[in-house]
Amino acid sequence: MSSNKRRVSYYYDPDVGNYYYSQGHPMKPHRMRMTHALIAAYGMFNHMAVQRPPRASEKDITRFHSDSYINFLKTANPEKVWDMNTSIRKFNVCEDCPVFDGLWEFCQISAGGSLAAASELNSGRADIAINWSGGLHHAKMSEASGFCYVNDCVLGILELLKCHTRVLYADIDIHHGDGVEEAFYTTDRVMTCSFHKFGDYFPGTGDIGDIGYGPGKYYSLNIPLHDGMDDESHREIFDAVMTKVMEWYQPGAVVLQGGADSLSGDRLGCFNLTIAGHSHCIDFFKKYNVPVLMLGGGGYTIRNVARCWAYETSRALDLEIQENIPYNEYLEYYGPEYRIHIHPSNMENRNTREYLENIKAKTFESLRHLPAVPSVPFHETPSSYAGLERMHERELNEEETKYADVRETVRQKERRTEHPCEFEDSDEEDSGALPSVRKNRRLLQSRTEEVRQQHSPWNMQAESVAE
Repeated sequence: MSSNKRRVSYYYDPDVGNYYYSQGHPMKPHRMRMTHALIAAYGMFNHMAVQRPPRASEKDITRFHSDSYINFLKTANPEKVWDMNTSIRKFNVCEDCPVFDGLWEFCQISAGGSLAAASELNSGRADIAINWSGGLHHAKMSEASGFCYVNDCVLGILELLKCHTRVLYADIDIHHGDGVEEAFYTTDRVMTCSFHKFGDYFPGTGDIGDIGYGPGKYYSLNIPLHDGMDDESHREIFDAVMTKVMEWYQPGAVVLQGGADSLSGDRLGCFNLTIAGHSHCIDFFKKYNVPVLMLGGGGYTIRNVARCWAYETSRALDLEIQENIPYNEYLEYYGPEYRIHIHPSNMENRNTREYLENIKAKTFESLRHLPAVPSVPFHETPSSYAGLERMHERELNEEETKYADVRETVRQKERRTEHPCEFEDSDEEDSGALPSVRKNRRLLQSRTEEVRQQHSPWNMQAESVAE
């Protein structure tokens, strides 16, 4: 990979902004449409491959999720929600994760983008691949959680494992990446590292003592943080920990979950990062010249989510962009300053130097148990998803040629009517309202190690290969 200009592939499905969780729900898929419009306004499309990914199939998604859970998501209907009472409780589809119109298609879009992006990295056609519609890191094998239904992060990692012996997953969302950690808790082929708010905060997991189990012991790292985390402190702890991880683990690919709820002023967050501080994590991994899959995640002050992910796209491209936001259809939402960057607040940083030094010391002690490079059996497997992606592209091309003068084609249908409630209660974003998320009923610590072993997708994959 060149140390200068990197090849970047960007994945976006224009339909993703059409979906709507429920009245007053903080998760608004329309933020992806705002992000896309801002990226376009800055002229970034001229510097990267912009692709519409094929939607993930049931077969793709059940590489991790259980058949019964996926069958439920496929048939879930908001008009018949009372008829599905037992399944709703079983699969934790509730107020936080409601059944809404187009739920299954929404899951297919998110997962399809991450699978296509991972496949592009496997093929060697890109150095960095971006899917801001992904990063839904709370979903479990048979359970929705924390606004997440399908764990595209896990699916993307499984795709990368076809061609890379070791994959690093780094998570800078303010919430612990519990679904990804749980999925790979018993393997050394994936190292998970989560920087998150810890304590009386959803999902309640991610203690520094959670380090993995069996072959995966010491391959799960948790960096529990307190309120008010600012740029300087975040950069210090992130650089120190990840430098050691890259040195000791030497991953073949990196997945970076870039949840924007760790930004200052987030509707559900309590950190104090600026966009410049948040994007430093991208600059960090670029130094190592390894393939990077960049995903979205949380983020509930949507104008700042769009600012953040647009700016981070420019960092992936090594482009300098102007501070003043150029004209786009959502320009009014960036007032009154109309600038790409945000200011930190005056909130107290409760992460003292002594606390961070203690976290670093414990983390380094855990890393010292690792071999310099894990000796993992590895067999390269061709990427099956790349073929589906090329087939999808051919179908779009054929439709464009055949029906351009007859009807609107898929490519021409770049947007639909916005949901009338998508920007409701704009003042609510600044109200500091606490999330209506419940405490995860089954904290990671309460799960037995036998259940972890049974639920590991890597163990399942190994058994499949053995057969």
